[in-house]
Amino acid sequence: MTLASQSQNDNAPRQTSRSAEPAIGGFAWRHLLYLAPGLAVYALFCLWPLVQTAYFSFLSWDGITQARWVGLRNYVSVFTNTQTLTVFGHGLIMIVFYAVLPVLIGLLIVAIMTRIRIRLLAMFRTVLFLPQILATVVVAVAWRWIYAYDGPINAVLTLVGLESFTRAWLGDFDTALVSVGLIGTWINFGLCMVLFIGGAQKIDTQLYEAARLDGANAVQEFFAVTLPALRGEISIALVLTVTNALRNFDIVWNTTSGGPGTSTLVPSYLIYEGAFVTRNVGFAAAASVVLTILILVLTGAITRLLRSRD
Repeated sequence: MTLASQSQNDNAPRQTSRSAEPAIGGFAWRHLLYLAPGLAVYALFCLWPLVQTAYFSFLSWDGITQARWVGLRNYVSVFTNTQTLTVFGHGLIMIVFYAVLPVLIGLLIVAIMTRIRIRLLAMFRTVLFLPQILATVVVAVAWRWIYAYDGPINAVLTLVGLESFTRAWLGDFDTALVSVGLIGTWINFGLCMVLFIGGAQKIDTQLYEAARLDGANAVQEFFAVTLPALRGEISIALVLTVTNALRNFDIVWNTTSGGPGTSTLVPSYLIYEGAFVTRNVGFAAAASVVLTILILVLTGAITRLLRSRD
């Protein structure tokens, strides 16, 4: 062999003998092993309970004795029982307080911030976000005292001469649901505000300058520049808050326990009572499935609606 040919052989690209690995979507089988532990935990603690709940929804069972297959009877009860429909209606009303009002308040704060320079913004943001990180039991106990007949709200009303409006806010059939809903507004508006502030900080200031040069006032500037730029943050905020509204349990449990009567009974509390109080596990499971589907439909519609406008 000549030196020239040997040099050409040395410079030629070397072929690897690595055997081809079966792949799915461009990833080798061995790559899936890295996902196996997380997938196993997710399947064990999330997917399997969902499958069990769906199975229980077709049974008549008290959780102890032998279960009996009843087919769709539990679902028929969910959709024909007047009290159940009222309870789900309370859940939809909670969306107004847990989702709509916090988003509107958060947008109002951001609209003001884009026009006025606020000092100590970090402290201001931390204080308003604080309800989001407090234990819900603490929040419920505090608001139960605020709403009490001898609490601060009635004391202020008496002080300003509106004593006729004083009442036990959580014990009144007319005000109990609204009172509980406003607790949710207080908890969630800080989350919306933080999301919207983060989104507003990435808006190009030149867009505001261009709008002002075109003669836009504060309202026109908000709808032309700020609101379109925050569409993604609004979508996230609505998904989170709507989910919180429909699965709300701990605030109701620690303030009114669904009372007075059934005026503050919400779907999650109804499911709890069916499973652990009246021992109607099949009905509770069916209500859980319906509630899950309702949450998925609403959050999916919100995501699709806001995405379709991009």
